[in-house]
Amino acid sequence: MSIVTSPQPDKAPTPALMEAMGKLAEREIKAGRMLDMGGLLPIAMGGAQVRITNGKISVTDGPFVESKELIGGYAIFEFRGMDEAVAAAREFMQLHLEHMPGWEGTCEVRVMATPGVDGACEAAIRAHA
Repeated sequence: MSIVTSPQPDKAPTPALMEAMGKLAEREIKAGRMLDMGGLLPIAMGGAQVRITNGKISVTDGPFVESKELIGGYAIFEFRGMDEAVAAAREFMQLHLEHMPGWEGTCEVRVMATPGVDGACEAAIRAHA
């Protein structure tokens, strides 16, 4: 999974960047590597936080105070390994350099836990069996 964050939440993607990202997504979907993707609105525009503190669940409805960083979008891929995932993230960020000068942000590559593959998930499944 790739998660894109930026400290510039009010800076929307340029039309050129949207077009370039659309072409990249189309290529990755056709290749069977991109499984899902989407943009996320700023948390100041709504949402909720569900948290556990001291053994109790609480829900805080948005909108929230302005944060310093926005999670702008995500994409779920199926790659053969971390090298391929990082190469794809570099290509995605290169589009930002080319089509949105001055934009700053991060594309974080995360491995999704899979039952039967990840040891932590196996432990959680056994605990509930």
